[in-house]
Amino acid sequence: MGEYKIKIRDTLQEGRCVKEQENHLPVLQMQTREELVGFLIRNKAYPYCSKTGKIFFRRLKKAEDENTDFERIIKNGAIEKLGLQTEEDCRLLRERVKEELSKKREYKPTIKDWPEEERPREMLMKHGAENLSPAKLLAIILRTGDGVKRISAEDLARNLMDCFGNFRNLDSASFSELCSVEGIGMAKAAQIKAALEIGKRFLREKTKIGRKIKSVDDVVNYYKPYLRDLKKEVFKVMLLDGRNKIINDITISEGSLTASVVHPREVIKEAIKDSAAAVIFVHNHPSGEPKPSEEDIEITNRLVQACDLVGIRVLDHIIIGGDGYTSFVDEGLMKEG
Repeated sequence: MGEYKIKIRDTLQEGRCVKEQENHLPVLQMQTREELVGFLIRNKAYPYCSKTGKIFFRRLKKAEDENTDFERIIKNGAIEKLGLQTEEDCRLLRERVKEELSKKREYKPTIKDWPEEERPREMLMKHGAENLSPAKLLAIILRTGDGVKRISAEDLARNLMDCFGNFRNLDSASFSELCSVEGIGMAKAAQIKAALEIGKRFLREKTKIGRKIKSVDDVVNYYKPYLRDLKKEVFKVMLLDGRNKIINDITISEGSLTASVVHPREVIKEAIKDSAAAVIFVHNHPSGEPKPSEEDIEITNRLVQACDLVGIRVLDHIIIGGDGYTSFVDEGLMKEG
């Protein structure tokens, strides 16, 4: 990991002086906090507070001032001038050092250069995934940054979150949109898509094939992760057996942004093929408004009449729009078959 602790000596040799280096301030001139912060940045040194309250530093190798008498400068009242008393003081200063290093053209630290306690994977193992920020979680998925431009995985993750705002927008983004972010290629875009798909499938496992549908919420939880952010209208049919257990999930139609063409013949054919005793219709509104249109009501009535002729019960028609939904049964727009 290329780092080591700098222990503060209790005594210093009297009369010893620190040689002034080019463009760097000698010890006696380093009087302000900002000068000392700049010194830490050049030395890539991070402050910490031990359990006993002792302040110490971890300094990365290959620092600009690697030949500086670092110990003497720190011992010369630097800790007091920096105002370091608690771990919180140290944490804030570590963030400042890391941020300033990130801005420097000649050095952009990778995650391996960071203090171990602040690396995403180590933080996840120590504090749990639920306590990590979206950017840190995404950085773990990305695994690596841009080696050519010396951009860390977390920097890439932050750029993605700044661009798309949240995981939901990332999920609805196309591959070309993801790849438009600097440092994101097809491989990393695929990693992101795969991770988000795992999340959606996890939600669907609660209402998987073979489980009994007991409420509208069961249906909504099954379809919502997939339908709520689609940019086109999709009409689906959930096929159920006599005990309302899921047999299959069929896509009947994929329409434009405003309409979807659904023919009763296609619904009946799929239901008979799988010997379904009942069906639930589900489709989305890309506008985000789940309120049924006149066309939705008309299509539903035609489908109910067709299914009734062949003895298939229509339990509901659910429209998903954004974070909301409308149930035809709950709204009294159709009778349960």
